[in-house]
Amino acid sequence: MKLLKIIVAGSLALGLATTSLSADSVKGQKLFNKLLKEPCGMTGAKFAVKHTQAEWKQIKTDGKFEEEIIKICPNVKAGELKESVMEHIFDFSVDFASDSGNVPSC
Repeated sequence: MKLLKIIVAGSLALGLATTSLSADSVKGQKLFNKLLKEPCGMTGAKFAVKHTQAEWKQIKTDGKFEEEIIKICPNVKAGELKESVMEHIFDFSVDFASDSGNVPSC
């Protein structure tokens, strides 16, 4: 009985973890709409297609994602966005990049 509870709890935890991982770009889209849509003067769709998936990943690898946000959206100031927020917006940007074939609903 105790083993069964452990298995069920483990399965539930794994299921929740998988769901939250796949929701990052959805959360990124919501965060973009809430925090960046007005300062950028564009929708998340227009923002994301500024680069291909590979370009977004390279920008992130180079540690220049915040710098790129500021370049695209000059009204956003350095340090204005938390790292966790930028992670979600990054996932959104990659998922809806110009070569992704995806179109966000924002």
